[in-house]
Amino acid sequence: MSEVVSLAGLSANRYTLFKIFKYVVYSLLAYNVYAFFLENHAAAGTVFADGVSLGKIIEAYNDSIDTLAWVVLLLVFELETWVLSDEKLKGATKWALNAVSAFCYVFIVYSFYGYFSEMVTVTNLLPASAAACDLVANGGWSIVLEQDDYVALTAANCGSLVDASLLQLADAQVVGSAEVWREIQWLAWVDVINSGAWLLVVAILTFDVWLQLRHQLSDSIMRYSQVIKGILYFTLLLCAIYWGVNGSFLDFWDAFLWLVAFFFIEMNLFEWQAETSTETSSE
Repeated sequence: MSEVVSLAGLSANRYTLFKIFKYVVYSLLAYNVYAFFLENHAAAGTVFADGVSLGKIIEAYNDSIDTLAWVVLLLVFELETWVLSDEKLKGATKWALNAVSAFCYVFIVYSFYGYFSEMVTVTNLLPASAAACDLVANGGWSIVLEQDDYVALTAANCGSLVDASLLQLADAQVVGSAEVWREIQWLAWVDVINSGAWLLVVAILTFDVWLQLRHQLSDSIMRYSQVIKGILYFTLLLCAIYWGVNGSFLDFWDAFLWLVAFFFIEMNLFEWQAETSTETSSE
């Protein structure tokens, strides 16, 4: 597919605006890598008080690493489905794109493991070893306010947990009310579901691109693919809505941008497949 082919029905000016909007969305997603890094770094200082070991990096910075790998993979899909022509998607260029994609998939799958590990961590809770204000004397304890949001436990704030059912992480000096931990656990499960759904989406997209490069992506296969991906996108939309209601704005905003970004990729693939079908029928 070549970028010189505009979307059907769009004037030159509207097509230019469409491209600008698309690449603004891509740029905002790239910025989210930095935003998630700041958020992960702040949380890692509390959860991993003794320092983040090499084996724990993916768990501590799973959001930022995952987002970076996704941004790079998104650009690969953009090159494959829109920017580069079929003639250029061969030989060394195709091998290079495949290598970059494979590298991204390693981190994406590893990030899925990171989300799963985090979910296991926040579900491994124990009754607090003492009352909140009694723990202040021991030093080094923190209160969890929401997912990835921790503050030091002090004499000034320990009273907020006096009437709460107090639970602590099994492997860290972090306490919180049962209600807060329950909300965090739900959010952790949504992270796992969201990550798994995206893995399935890109697996199907990769297969679609593979068939399209061989001119084997028929209309019937395209329809089945769209139905399956439609279900997955709906699942991802539900995750985004849940984050919007119960999570952080950054999670919701990031999820929304990704849905918009892959809508563009789907449009690219649709145009590419339609163009190929037209060329084949005219031969």
